[in-house]
Amino acid sequence: MDIEQKYIFVAMPIYMDVHIVPGVKAKDVADAHRKDLLHQDAHACKCMTYWIDEERENIFCLIDAPNKEAVVEMHNNAHGMVPNRVVEVSSNIVESFLGRIYDPENAELLDDGLKVFHDPSYRILVMVAYEDPILLKHKLGNDKAVTLLLKQQQVIRKHLINHGGREAEHEHTDFILSFTSAAKALDYAIAILNEFNQAGLRETGYRIALHGGEPLEYSNLLFGDTILFAQQLCFISGEHKIAISGSVKCLVEKDHKLKGLQYQGFSPQDETLLRGLFDNLEKYWQDANLDIDLFSREMAMSKSKLYRKIISLTGLSPNILIKDYRLMKAKALMKKQHYNIAQVTFDSGFTSPSYFTKCFKQKFGLLPMAYLELLGQS
Repeated sequence: MDIEQKYIFVAMPIYMDVHIVPGVKAKDVADAHRKDLLHQDAHACKCMTYWIDEERENIFCLIDAPNKEAVVEMHNNAHGMVPNRVVEVSSNIVESFLGRIYDPENAELLDDGLKVFHDPSYRILVMVAYEDPILLKHKLGNDKAVTLLLKQQQVIRKHLINHGGREAEHEHTDFILSFTSAAKALDYAIAILNEFNQAGLRETGYRIALHGGEPLEYSNLLFGDTILFAQQLCFISGEHKIAISGSVKCLVEKDHKLKGLQYQGFSPQDETLLRGLFDNLEKYWQDANLDIDLFSREMAMSKSKLYRKIISLTGLSPNILIKDYRLMKAKALMKKQHYNIAQVTFDSGFTSPSYFTKCFKQKFGLLPMAYLELLGQS
């Protein structure tokens, strides 16, 4: 009797690992990659590609593998260069940010068959944030809001190809665009800023921020740290402006492009302070006791000095900064789980529903219950 055999093919996860190697050279990495290819079958892995940056002394590998342990064992047996970190990723997201998931087609092929390429993974991200569409529709009416948002999306996408960018992500209230060049990213930001103004899009409340980073730093999300800081720059930057992180500013400040440009830039020292400030906001925003005293203790700065720095960097007093951050988080909670108002109040660090309601109305122009109702209709 013939027995029909049925096989279920399950796609293995994709992993990205990072190697920090002082003095690394592209040719040495190409040789290590060739050794990985010789050992991959023994560990049920498939080495897809890698990115090498001699200047920043790092390597990022993309590997189809059954688990993280297989990735480490394969590298160890092939050449002994084990990764510093291994994180599961989505191949689609990798491609949207980095532009490829396999070796570049123009890689140099040496006489001995070794494929050598120098392709850094460092990317400049342009974040375009704008008003919550639900609030925009409430303020302007559905038809006008939809028309403005559609026009804004068209402008954002229109300039991408000419400036060598990629649309990496698009959420409800922001776009993330990825560039290999800081100069092209800045050119792009200036181009869309100018067209936004010419097209009468200021009512969308757009904010633009530029920040650069590697695929994996501290977060387990691809470019998670870079995205988060770009979002934070948008949070504190004024509407209709470009905020430029210290790392991007260093890459473009030699260029004449910054002359005459109205932008909000930060020194490396100020950027470090901002990161600490937002780290503590993220850590304590649900704590009703969060205030300048707690900030001062956590950041080891005098209260008076920290107060002045917060105002100079964000344009907000510490109390307003904390309140606005909590309101942003409260709105995200309402979107995610449709909480009742009392639950949102205390989960976001406010001390009473009446005070939360008052602050929400002042900030967003409608009562939180009305916002919940609009959420239910969307």
